Amino acid sequence: MTNAVHVAHHYLAAWNEAAPDRRRALVAEHWTDDARYLDPMAQADGHDAIDALIGAVQQRFPDCRFILRGTPDGHNDHVRFSWTLAAADAESVAGGTDFVQLAADGRIRSVTGFLDRVPAGA
Repeated sequence: MTNAVHVAHHYLAAWNEAAPDRRRALVAEHWTDDARYLDPMAQADGHDAIDALIGAVQQRFPDCRFILRGTPDGHNDHVRFSWTLAAADAESVAGGTDFVQLAADGRIRSVTGFLDRVPAGA
């Protein structure tokens, strides 16, 4: 079992990385080539689509960052953790819980996200 805190931090680092080249490198490093992301509002398959989704979220919320909420936990090849999306010193605009399935090499194979708080107008 890969350390759940480690997985969550690397996952959120990609979502918070504003430099496109560095973000793409983080996705390639920590996600499998055939990785899949799914939540109630979006779906992305593979590095290109996942990177594009992250970039689109950053454009919509340019001053916000994803912040780990609570302590990630996991068992076997699964990790779960919660997060909020907020600008510095501001109330969160969104929040959720993500369930990650890992590949044998410890990289992210799939993410299923549940949104606990959705931004107005979404």
